Amino acid sequence: MISRRHLLTLAAVSALLPLSAQAQSTEKATAFVKSTGDRLVAVVNGPGSPASKRSTMSQILNADVDVDAIGRFCLGRFWRQATPEQQKQYLALFHEVLVTNITSKLGEYQGVTFSMGRAKPQDEEVVVSTTVVRPNNPPTAVDWIISNPTSDPKIIDVVAEGTSLRLTQRQDYASYLAHNGNNVDALIAAMKNQVSQSG
Repeated sequence: MISRRHLLTLAAVSALLPLSAQAQSTEKATAFVKSTGDRLVAVVNGPGSPASKRSTMSQILNADVDVDAIGRFCLGRFWRQATPEQQKQYLALFHEVLVTNITSKLGEYQGVTFSMGRAKPQDEEVVVSTTVVRPNNPPTAVDWIISNPTSDPKIIDVVAEGTSLRLTQRQDYASYLAHNGNNVDALIAAMKNQVSQSG
């Protein structure tokens, strides 16, 4: 028969286990964001041509951001309606558009720095808070949403001053599709045009 003392000990251990797992996931997510942030800042503030910076930035994004998951989220219900070929074209273009959107603003962020804040579990993800500072601008609160924090951490959203970038993009795509007969090919054509104009 298990004594009351043993029961209390078991209860204490079981209560600590989830906390230690949470602590481990928040620590790993924090370290991951710090590492990714340091590399991004090094590209922005470092030497190199726009083309070389774009190439390096693309490598970082493909390694540390779950671009496909974000792309599927941004297409919303239309992802399920798209054909396999449309899905393939869309995701390839989404990668290009993401890199284009980020690298087109690199000059505005010259001299940027960031500092780490708190990290907290949110469902199966971890939210890591940072403060981004660029010259002649007020500090910006930026939260990084990290999936699979303990095994294979990836960025799945960036929330700047309370605004989710992937949610904003999803709303933009939904609005565009609503004005273009819910035609995924029309969105793909617009994305191709956006990429070609940036080249």
